[in-house]
Amino acid sequence: SYAKTWTIPSTNAAAAQVQQEIVEAIEQHGYKREAVFAVRLALDEALVNAVKHGNENDPDKTVTVEFAIDEDRLVIEIEDQGPGFVPGELPDPTAEENLSRPNGRGVMLMRAYMTDVDFNERGNRVILTKRSDCLRPHAD
Repeated sequence: SYAKTWTIPSTNAAAAQVQQEIVEAIEQHGYKREAVFAVRLALDEALVNAVKHGNENDPDKTVTVEFAIDEDRLVIEIEDQGPGFVPGELPDPTAEENLSRPNGRGVMLMRAYMTDVDFNERGNRVILTKRSDCLRPHAD
């Protein structure tokens, strides 16, 4: 198993670097290509949320990324210094009146690609979990 924590400035470049390191670690742990792809997309979404929405692209604010992986599952926790949000109050991105609005789409996408997506009470930390055995929602 492997674990690492990063504290990065709120920049796309720093986020991209962490994302690349995490993807390489997942590949080295023998996760299937679909799992690596799914995690990459969810992680990208979560990092953008933290940098852009949470910290409003302020490079003086930091994003903390905690990553742990073994052959059974991986967990990525991403926390920003923003005020947080209430996940239950996000508009439903599939509702007709919201189709042209991006809000809520990122969280829906993360939920589609990960086994579990949880938020802390304040809403400024997301916990992404991927089990290595369930690449598809209805796998036996």
